Amino acid sequence: MEQNEVVLRAIGILTQSAEWIRTADRDAEPGGVAAEEPAAGAEPGGDSGAGQIGSLLAEVFPSFTVSSEATPLEAAHSVTEAALPPIMQLIGAFTFVFTELARVHDAGRTDISSEELLRELALRMSRPQDPQG
Repeated sequence: MEQNEVVLRAIGILTQSAEWIRTADRDAEPGGVAAEEPAAGAEPGGDSGAGQIGSLLAEVFPSFTVSSEATPLEAAHSVTEAALPPIMQLIGAFTFVFTELARVHDAGRTDISSEELLRELALRMSRPQDPQG
């Protein structure tokens, strides 16, 4: 999965999380509807199952096998070798989005909400990159 695709998915997760928080806040208000306890592995306010986060992890992390003859140390090295690049890719994506949100916040801008900024970032990341720029 390309880095810009991972960033787009991270933006989607962060955008959805804002809706989860709004729903939880609305449900917590007096007279609000009590939210049901989510099923194991379910996202708050979402359907049961893996959801967006689980789906992203499934797409980013490679499938690999470890030899049954491998020692525990060899198995650990195999897992680390396979998992480290996607972990770094995910950390990079969420760090980029956080940094963009923090930059706007720290500049004191009130003309754009975090959700609007996330939409703007998604549009920017969806456009083909200009090879000259």
